[in-house]
Amino acid sequence: MHREPVQEPAGEVGGVIERVVGDVPAPRTHQVEHPDEAAERLARSAAKRAALVAGSLALPPGPLGVLTVLPDLYLIWQTQRQMVADIFALYGRGAELTRTHMMYCLFRHAASHVLRDVVVRSGQRFVVNQLSSRALSSAAGRIGAALSRRLLGSAASRWIPLAGAAAVSGYAYWDTLQVARTARRLLEQPSDIRERDAAASGHEA
Repeated sequence: MHREPVQEPAGEVGGVIERVVGDVPAPRTHQVEHPDEAAERLARSAAKRAALVAGSLALPPGPLGVLTVLPDLYLIWQTQRQMVADIFALYGRGAELTRTHMMYCLFRHAASHVLRDVVVRSGQRFVVNQLSSRALSSAAGRIGAALSRRLLGSAASRWIPLAGAAAVSGYAYWDTLQVARTARRLLEQPSDIRERDAAASGHEA
């Protein structure tokens, strides 16, 4: 009896996640000569859009605001999903993007324990272990359970006019930048990885 309030939102969030990652959108960008700079601009633009959506939906106070939580998440994840597709295209890697890539990019920073085995390091590259439809659905459910606490916190913020909207908006901005960071990390070239590792070793020394 006591578990129902937790299980229900977890299941609903998992269902939303399945719908979001079930469709990889066509990119609205193309390969460019300097993808890092273009990806940075694109990420900040997407983060602003996500923040605007989140802040606007969080403005209604009380019960009306609580009803916007799942639509809020869905719209933000749609924005982030398109951003990931566009970033892959900037690097000329759009054809490689799969549902597993998408799930990893969107939720790696928020549910790392669920996705820790999806991407492995192979030499100087990151290799994505593709999930079957069943495994993808299972992962979506587990991510939904992991994010249910955030859902409850986000719902609670709807009871605080303006201040709650500002907090939700700020989180959406930060969250979107983390998604972009994960996507760009997957797309790093071997030389980029070596340079970063060398820099890290120098700092440790």
